[in-house]
Order: sequence, then structure tokens, then C-alpha cells
Amino acid sequence: MGDDLQPLTPSEGVERFLTHRKPSVRKSTLQNARTRLNYFLKWCSEQSVDNLNTLTGRDLADFVAWRQSQISPVTLQKQLSTIRQFLRWAADIEAVSEGLAEKVHAPELPDGAESRDVQLPASRAEPIVEYLDRYEFASRKHVVMLLLWRTGMRRGALRALDVGDLQHDDHAISIHHRPEQGTGLKNGADGERWVYLGPQPFSIVQEYVETHRHDVTDDYGREPLITTEYGRAAGTTIYDIVHRATQPCRYGECPHDREPETCEAVGSSNTPCKCPSSRSPHAIRRGSITADLNGDVPPEVVGERANVSLDVLYEHYDARTPREKMDVRRQHYQR
Repeated sequence: MGDDLQPLTPSEGVERFLTHRKPSVRKSTLQNARTRLNYFLKWCSEQSVDNLNTLTGRDLADFVAWRQSQISPVTLQKQLSTIRQFLRWAADIEAVSEGLAEKVHAPELPDGAESRDVQLPASRAEPIVEYLDRYEFASRKHVVMLLLWRTGMRRGALRALDVGDLQHDDHAISIHHRPEQGTGLKNGADGERWVYLGPQPFSIVQEYVETHRHDVTDDYGREPLITTEYGRAAGTTIYDIVHRATQPCRYGECPHDREPETCEAVGSSNTPCKCPSSRSPHAIRRGSITADLNGDVPPEVVGERANVSLDVLYEHYDARTPREKMDVRRQHYQR
């Protein structure tokens, strides 16, 4: 516990947070936050946590495991976003240590947990990457969006990458299963593979490493590729980066007639996933796979690149319309 923290009980902290949020959000939003935080208060009571100052990353991991056993993965993602928001506010008033919110790690969504219709289509993804290429070149956000879109990899695989996984001679990246060091892959050792990027995307990643990557190591002495100032980026950090990057108001007008000054999804202290048009890393993965299929890349090649079986690919990731599927087949019959 830091010497500069001021004691605050969980219940008082939640009430202060909700009072702080009340003027800027809808009544339904505030009620949802109260409901989600009540589960956190219940857990604190069961664990005899009577001072927010004492909370640690291990405590939060225990809370996530406790809540995970009770609700669906998608619901858990939403609830943990509120917990992180509360902890960021609590850090600002010196009730918890700085950076504690980033230690709330949401389990990765299982394949098919989201609707197949929830995707980031090429018509949106490519302009976003082009915008970042022009205005935020080689930034962390640029590299996160570029790698997710170009490769269709899972969020956990992106987080697991080290600087040493860059294969310079082949303009590729190698993905490794290292569970004993906190970066296991969803499919274990079967998820290990090399993924080709190409010279131009690879050069952007190199530029990021040289100019924008924090020069840090993780708890195991490894050099993570995607970093914060504290070390390897958490899955929640990548989740937050993607939701912010996919908000349409960052590149033009809001399609939902909202004002940025009052929108609950805009700004560093708000919740970007509450934007109806923002998308998760999993939605980018689905959009990337669909774009490859529309580009007539053989499904077997797409599956190997994204590490997904053909059965799962067709059932959960192929978001093509019947017309788009016909157009791909037509290319073969017109040859």
C-alpha cells in the first residue's frame, strides 16, 4: 500500500463514484453501473476488504474468477469495464494505487461468443488503418490496429508478442505459447505459427519499436512488443485501444447524433465500448477473416493464418452475405 493513499471503504468509494458520474450520464447508465458495482461490493464484503487502499492485482484476479463462475463471458466483459472505470477514478482521488485498473484482466471471449454479425468490415477497417498511417504513424494504436487487421490474430496472441518475435529476414512475426510466463495461447502449442506481414507493414512495426515502444521488460525479463510504461500491455489495454480507435467520431461525424462533450463513450475518463459503432478485437478478427474470404484466399490458408478450424471458421467467423459468397464463386467460373 502506497504511503500517499487515503483510506476509503468500498461502499463509500462506490457512492462517491456514482455521485461523480451522475451529472454526465443517463439514469439507466448510472443504474447499470450501480448494479455491476454491487457485485464488487458483495465480493469485498465476503473477502473482508474494508479499505480500497489494500487492493492488489491478485485480489482483482480473484474477483474476476469469482464473477466468471456466475455469468457469461460477454456479460463479464461489460461488468469488468465498469470496475476498471471505477478503479481509474479511485486512483485519481488516491484511494487505490495508480495503474491498478489495468490489472483487471478480462478472460478472452470464446470463439462465437459474439454474434457473427458483429464485425469490423473492410469498408471501415481500411480507412481507420489509413488514417493512422497518415496521422499517428507507428504509434501503439497504429500497430495494434494494423496487426489485428492484417493477421486476424486474437487479442491474446497480440499481447503475447515479444520484440524478439519479429522475423526481420522474412518480414513476419512468430507467435509462441508461453503459459509459464503469462502469455499462453488459446489453442496452446497448436496456436504457435509464423505469420507473414510483408515489407511495408513490417517496417511500420519496426518504426514503432524504435520510436514509440516503451523500453520496458515484463515480470519474466522479456521485451513485450505492445507495452505500457509499466510493462506488457494487459488484454484490457488492447481492448480499450481498439474500442477508441474504432469510434467513428475520431475520423468524421458521429453517426448517432451525439455531442463529443457529453457522450459517455468519448474521453479518457469515459467508456469507449459504449459507442454503438465501436468494435472489439474479436470483431476485427471476424472482419479480417471475412475480408480474406471475400478476397478469394483459400479457407484452409485463412484458417492456418488465424489459427481457427474450418468448422469454427464457417460457423462463427464467415460473415459474408450469400451474394458475397456467390461473387467469390463466380470468379472461378468466369476464368
